[in-house]
Amino acid sequence: MDGAASSTPKTMFRWVQKVYNVLGFKKGYNFILFFIFGGAWMGFTLARLEYLDFSTFCKNAVPGECFYYKGTGYIGLYLHLGCILPAAFLAFFQFVPAIRYKVILFHRINGYTIILLVLLSNVGALMIARHTFGGTLSTQAVVGLLVILSTCAIGMAYYNVKRLQLEQHRAWMLRAFFYMGCIITTRIIMIISTVIISISPKYYMAQPCGKIDFIIGREQTLESYPDCASFYNGSHPNQNVLVLGDFNGNADKIGTALNLNFGMAFWLALFLHAIGVEIYLQMTPKESHRLRKISYTRQLEAGYKDPGRAGLTVDKFGDSEPWVPET
Repeated sequence: MDGAASSTPKTMFRWVQKVYNVLGFKKGYNFILFFIFGGAWMGFTLARLEYLDFSTFCKNAVPGECFYYKGTGYIGLYLHLGCILPAAFLAFFQFVPAIRYKVILFHRINGYTIILLVLLSNVGALMIARHTFGGTLSTQAVVGLLVILSTCAIGMAYYNVKRLQLEQHRAWMLRAFFYMGCIITTRIIMIISTVIISISPKYYMAQPCGKIDFIIGREQTLESYPDCASFYNGSHPNQNVLVLGDFNGNADKIGTALNLNFGMAFWLALFLHAIGVEIYLQMTPKESHRLRKISYTRQLEAGYKDPGRAGLTVDKFGDSEPWVPET
């Protein structure tokens, strides 16, 4: 019995090892990280593909969010969703080593497609930032920052791969998708913080009467917020009232609670992801060194004047020691 019990973990380990070897992973910890983060990425993406239907999106969105998605807002929303969801789905396969090694043409075409889709989705994100999750200044600022970071990171990755600087291409692509992946962590932080502030609700946010009417209807709006009468009689069409953020309250209070926390959660998640990817890059120097040697060989064959340093490498700037190929 003891022998059978002890063989079970070994059998399972060998099975897992076969799986990650088939996928092209050489280290078990890399497969585990891919399984966790890549699995969360793909799961989040697949769960939101249904949002490509506007009615489904509005049923699942934060209460009041669809109040703004008409005209330009609708175009911005679907430029963003219609590009970022396919891009996120395709990006999953870019990080499968077996595909990079054995299906290089797919990797390249897929990469160019993803770059185009991400850039277009960023345009859509900027178009809707003014009203996303309440459109607070903190939310608009972090949306703008993520657009800048992801665009610059993708630009750096593209430039380096065109210069055959593969280790820099890897680093900047990892940064780009770690930055964008913060939207998943944002949801987790937002829900936790929303529950916390709702234990003893004390946070308020100004909301337009028109938006509140969209959420709970005229009768309940007038009952809960008498000041909205000026909105209905037309004397103050832009009337705002203070709404309590309470995850345990009515839809207008739930939406307000989520709006209150989104900007904070987004900033914190982006910080964690920006730090996390740098830690990962620092902990995988062997992979970076391996790719740099390949870069040197390819740049030498391509006739570059400074093989090994043709891209944007750290030894071109600052006081880093120049990289020298192994003899």
